[in-house]
Amino acid sequence: MMHIFKKISVVACLGLGLITVQAQDTVRYTGQTLSNVDYHHGQLSPAVGVHNIQVFRANREHPELAGGLNWTYNHAPMLAYWNNTFYLEFLSNPVGEHVPPGQTLLLTSKDGYSWSKPTVIFPPYRIPDGWKKEGYPGVAKDLDAVMHQRMGFFVSKKNRLLALAYYGIAMDAKDDPNDGKGIGRVVREILPNGKYGPIYFIRHNSTWDQKKSSYPFYTTSKDKGFVAACNELLANPLMMQQWVEEADRNDQLIPLKREIKAFNYYHLPDGRVVGLWKHALTSISKDGGKSWQYNPIRAPHFVNSNAKIWGQKTSDGRYATVYNPSEFRWPLAISTSANGLDYTNLLLVNGEITRMRYGGNYKSYGPQYVRGIVEGNGTPPDGKMWVTYSMNKEDMWVSSIPVPVKEKAEGPANEVFNLMPNGKELKEWNIYSALWAPAQIEKTADGTKALALKDWDLFEYAKAERVIPVAKKVTAEFSITPSQNDKGQLNIEFQDGKGNAAVRMIFDADGSLKTKAGYRNSNLTQYEAGKQYDVKVDLNVDTRSYVVTVNGKTIGTRIFFAPVPSIERIVFRTGEVRRFPDADTPTDQNYDVPKAGEKDQLAAFYIKSLKTSGAPLETTSR
Repeated sequence: MMHIFKKISVVACLGLGLITVQAQDTVRYTGQTLSNVDYHHGQLSPAVGVHNIQVFRANREHPELAGGLNWTYNHAPMLAYWNNTFYLEFLSNPVGEHVPPGQTLLLTSKDGYSWSKPTVIFPPYRIPDGWKKEGYPGVAKDLDAVMHQRMGFFVSKKNRLLALAYYGIAMDAKDDPNDGKGIGRVVREILPNGKYGPIYFIRHNSTWDQKKSSYPFYTTSKDKGFVAACNELLANPLMMQQWVEEADRNDQLIPLKREIKAFNYYHLPDGRVVGLWKHALTSISKDGGKSWQYNPIRAPHFVNSNAKIWGQKTSDGRYATVYNPSEFRWPLAISTSANGLDYTNLLLVNGEITRMRYGGNYKSYGPQYVRGIVEGNGTPPDGKMWVTYSMNKEDMWVSSIPVPVKEKAEGPANEVFNLMPNGKELKEWNIYSALWAPAQIEKTADGTKALALKDWDLFEYAKAERVIPVAKKVTAEFSITPSQNDKGQLNIEFQDGKGNAAVRMIFDADGSLKTKAGYRNSNLTQYEAGKQYDVKVDLNVDTRSYVVTVNGKTIGTRIFFAPVPSIERIVFRTGEVRRFPDADTPTDQNYDVPKAGEKDQLAAFYIKSLKTSGAPLETTSR
C-alpha cells in the first residue's frame, strides 16, 4: 500500500504545482488537437515531408544481418552531428532491460539515410565477485554491469567530441541500476579519423570502490586537451543535470537533485533556459541551469506519460517538442511554438508500430525515447530537425523533419521523379523506410528514376505518403510497375486528414489488382510482372464514389468502403493495416514471434509519377 500512497502523493503534488505555476512563465500546450490512442497514428495529420529511416534491426538468429550482434534489447539512442557526420549511440542487452551484460554501440552516417554497422564503443564490464550493493540483498557472482545513459555526447569549445555512458549495477531483473549505487560514468574521445581514444571514468558513484575499477580516472590521461574537455563538461550545469538519475543523490555537480528523468533543454532569446523532463515536466532557469525558478511541474495541457520528451530551437528561429502525446508510447508527434513557451499544434512524426519480434524485461511497444541534437553538439547543414528513437526497445530509427514544420501541402502532387533534381524528389513526401523494407528513389531497369518500395521483411512494410490539398473531388494519376505478380502486395489508399481510408486498391500476390468493397475485395483487372500500369482514380466525397481507369480502360464506378469528409492524403504501402498492439494489449511481451530473424521473399514496386488535381476546400474542419 505504501507505494500506492506514494504515487498518489506525487500526482497530488504535481497537481498543486500546476495550480501554483499558472501565473508564471512555463511551457504550455494551447492547441486543440489531441491524439487518439486507438490508432497507431493517433489520428494526427502528418508534418509534411518527414522521413523515418530505420538504422538498426535486431536479429538474434542471424547476427551477421545485424552487424554481427545478436542482442535484442536495444534502447535509449542519442544523437550528435560532428565532423560532417551523424553519430548515434544506443545501449544494448542480450534480451531485456536491466538484465546484464550491457554494452553501448555506435553508428555513423554522412547523410542520415545510409548508416554504418554498429561498433562497440563501451563494452561489457565485469563486476568483481563478492561485491555487495549497499541496501540490496545478494552478492555478485559472474555478474556484469548494465549500461544506462541520459547523455551520449559532448562537443567541447575546442571541438573535441566525447562519448559518454554509465555502468550501473542490477543485482537481479527488478533491481534499479540508476539508484546512485552503481559504478560510474565513462568517457572516451571520438577522433576525426573515426577511431576512439581510451576509456576513462569521469565520475564514480561514492559507494563504489575505485580501486576495483577496470578503467583509469580521466585525470590520469596524458592528453591535456582531453582532460580540459572533460573539465569543461563537468563545469557545465546543464550537462550535469542530465546525470541526476545515475549519480550520487547528493552529487554537488548536479544543481537540481530531484529524481526526475531524462532532462533536456533549450535557450529562449532572452537567455533563459527551458528545461524538460519525462512526463512533460518543465521549469525555467535564469542562470544557465544553476538554479530553477520553480520545482518542475507538468507543462499545462501537454499529454505525456513515462516517456521522454525532446525540445529544441529550430533553424527558422521557432521551437519544437517531439514526444508521445498519450499514456502509451505511440504515436510520435511534434508540436511547434513561436516563442518557446506556447505550443499551438500537434502533428505526426511516426505513426507506425513495428511488430515486436523478441520479448524481454520491460520492453514497451512503440516509437519512443526520442532524442535530438543537444545545443552545441552540432548543426546538420540541411536545416532540418533530426531526432532518433527506439522502436519497441528493439530497433533504432531516425527522423528528418523539414523546417519550417508544416501541416498542409503547398499544392497538388506533380511528381515525375525522373524529371526532378537529385535529392529533391521526396521533399513533399512522408516516407517510412525500413532496412528490409526501404522506400527510396532508385534507377529502374530502363535507367529512369522511380520511387521504389521494396519489401523482404516478414513483419514490416515500406510506406510512402503524399499529403495533397484538402478536397471533396480529387483526380489522382500514377504510374506503377510491379516487379512480380506472385508475391508481396502494394496497398494504395485515399485518406482524410485523420488517416481514415475511404478507398483501398491492392496489387495483390495472386496477380490481381483489387479494390476493397466492404467486407470483401473486388477484382479490377489482372496485372503482369514488369509491366507499367497507368492508373487514374476520380473520387467524389459527396457521392462516396470513385471511378478507376487502368491503361486507358475505365473499369467502372465503385463505392467508398468508408465515408470520409474529404480527401487529404494518398498512401502507398507494401503491407496491410496494422492494429496490434492496442490500448488493451498486455504491457509485457514475454515471448518471441516465430521466424523473427528470417527474411521474406523480395517484392518490389516502382512508382514513376503521381499527379493530382481537385478543387480545394475553402475551410477544413477537423
